[in-house]
Amino acid sequence: MASKVSKAATEALAGLLFDGMTIMSGGFGLCGIPENLIAAIREAGTKDLTVISNNCGIDDFGLGVLLAGGQIKKMISSYVGENKLFEQLYLSGELELEFNPQGTLAERIRAGGAGIPAFFTKTGVGTLVAEGKETREFDGELYVMERALKADLSIVKAWKGDAEGNLVYRKTARNFNPMMATAGKVTVAEVEHLVEIGSLDKDNIHTPGIFVDRLFQGAQFEKRIERTTTRPRPAMAGAAAGEEV
Repeated sequence: MASKVSKAATEALAGLLFDGMTIMSGGFGLCGIPENLIAAIREAGTKDLTVISNNCGIDDFGLGVLLAGGQIKKMISSYVGENKLFEQLYLSGELELEFNPQGTLAERIRAGGAGIPAFFTKTGVGTLVAEGKETREFDGELYVMERALKADLSIVKAWKGDAEGNLVYRKTARNFNPMMATAGKVTVAEVEHLVEIGSLDKDNIHTPGIFVDRLFQGAQFEKRIERTTTRPRPAMAGAAAGEEV
C-alpha cells in the first residue's frame, strides 16, 4: 500500500488543487485550523474557491489570508464576525455567502460524510434561512429541509496521527475536523505529532485512517489566540496581612 505520509503541506496537496474547487477547512475560530495547508493553498494561488468552514479566520491569519488574496469566491459558514475584510467583500458584492445556523452547518457536513443527501430540522423555520427550501410537517411541527455538504478536498488539523492516517484531536480542536474528514473526496491532514503505527489508543482514535488520504507533520504552528481574555490572579491567602506565602 502506498504511503500516506508526505514531507510537507505542498507535497501533500500536489495534484489536488484546481480553480473553482470546493474545500472544507476544519477548526473553530483560530483553534484547530490547518494553518500549514491554508498557507500552502495561498502560495499555490488557487482561485474561485468555495470554502466550507465555520468562519473565515481573521484578517491576517487562517482562511483570512485566502480572502485577502482574492482566492475565495464563496463562503458557506456560520460565523463571520471577526473578519472586517469579509464584511467589506460581502457588502460590496465581491463575495458570496451562504449563512447557516451553526448546528445545521455541522449536521450538513456530517450528513455528507454519512451518505445522507438531506435532512429536516426545525432550526430556521419561518426565517430567511428557510427561504426557497422545502418544508414539511412532522407530528404537527414544521421542519425545513437542508441538503448535505461535500467537498472536493477536506483539510483538517490533528494533534497526533500515524502513518495509516488514524487521527486524534485535542480538546476543542475536534470542532468540525472529524466530520469534515469524512465529507471530502480527498482528505489531507496536518498533525503536530506523527507517531508510530500502533502507538495510538485504539479506543480513542477520533478519525479512522480509512478517511484520510494524505498527512504530514507540520513544521510549525502559530496557534494564535483570537481574543485574549484574562483576569488578575486573586491574592493568595495571608498575603494581604503581610504573611509569608
